[in-house]
Amino acid sequence: MNTPAAGPVLDVVVPVHNEQHTVAACVRRLHAHLVHTFPYPFRITVADNASTDRTAQVAAGLVAELAGVRLVRLEQKGRGRALKQVWGDSDAPILAYMDVDLSTDLDALWPLVAPLMSGHSDLAIGTRLHRGSRVVRGPRREVVSRCYNLLLRGALGARFSDAQCGFKAIRRDVAADLLPLVEDPTWFFDTELLVLAERCRLRIHEVPVDWFDDPDSRVDVVGTALDDLRGIRRVRRSLAGGALPVTEVASRIGRRPPVGGLGGSGRLGGRLGGRLGGQVARFAGVGVVSTVVHLGLFALLRPALESAHTANLLALLVAAVANTAMNRRWTFGLRGREQATRQHLMSLGVLALTLLMTSGGLALLHLWQPQAPTGSETAVLAVGTACSTLVRFLAMRLWIFRAPAVEAQSRALPAPAELVLSSTAPAHDAGHP
Repeated sequence: MNTPAAGPVLDVVVPVHNEQHTVAACVRRLHAHLVHTFPYPFRITVADNASTDRTAQVAAGLVAELAGVRLVRLEQKGRGRALKQVWGDSDAPILAYMDVDLSTDLDALWPLVAPLMSGHSDLAIGTRLHRGSRVVRGPRREVVSRCYNLLLRGALGARFSDAQCGFKAIRRDVAADLLPLVEDPTWFFDTELLVLAERCRLRIHEVPVDWFDDPDSRVDVVGTALDDLRGIRRVRRSLAGGALPVTEVASRIGRRPPVGGLGGSGRLGGRLGGRLGGQVARFAGVGVVSTVVHLGLFALLRPALESAHTANLLALLVAAVANTAMNRRWTFGLRGREQATRQHLMSLGVLALTLLMTSGGLALLHLWQPQAPTGSETAVLAVGTACSTLVRFLAMRLWIFRAPAVEAQSRALPAPAELVLSSTAPAHDAGHP
């Protein structure tokens, strides 16, 4: 039907684990869609991840029933492990995967793979966070997804919008270079692959998708989140220590960065813009953490102290020390103890501004409402802290960490890879090619 001797152009992998009740409907629906919409030979590979039910038997029946369907059995569980093995062994020039629940509308499959077939892009991902996407899911998963992608921007300088949407494709030649570098065998596999692709100056194509949450999803959100945090830490350390040969891979297969241009669009301008953007994102992430610490400590100390100002001062001092340490290491990439004491003292000077704004806000609140509840006081502190955030960032960037920041960043953590820009198509497309 669609599998001539020349071999498939597209190999779509469907990783499964104990999906005996859903795998047949999924594969039949995907097969019918490809038959009617994909004009080239294709293959569907069911990658069974050590299922203990009848998933493998059901999939074997599909192999006998449908042309272009095959089954690969793995003895160990793990989506990343399955993709790494099946993609690594495939002979198709375009490799893709999608979740077995088919939460993503299949109409996005052709826009996903077309720019890879044309050579326009190197990887392609479905994104649920583009304004053109239509997504139906619960608020908890929405918040977790957005916070995770914000964390990736802050910790790893990621520019892609949605790391964990189960709808991705890659060119086989690109996969051959990247897959050996990816270590995670589970859910963090996607994120690690995309981060490495960006650092290797590869072009990532983004397709806004229609996505409907599977109410029967068995993903352990908390456990997966903890694994992802460990993965982020590992990848960051590997990049900082030079353990990953991204420069070598980039020189071999990476896209050339733009040269020249107006408005800082050339190579130098792009790097400076990317560095500033990464610093802003990381500073914002650190700010969220330190603000939570500040407000949480204030709420805990306030009932035990007579003065709201004393509680605010103590909470602010603890939060400020933590904020400076995190920004020094994460936002501006400084390591070691050199000038650390001086920088902490300078940051305490900036703290006086925050203290002035927050204490002034409390004073105004007590003039208007002498017996203001702790909740109102906490809200006023939040507003005052937010107002001082911009000033603190500028002080850190232009004064406290200015002298050593550029050199330390280049040693400690390479700037996010520059994706190719052209006058007609951005490096991160969103929509049809």
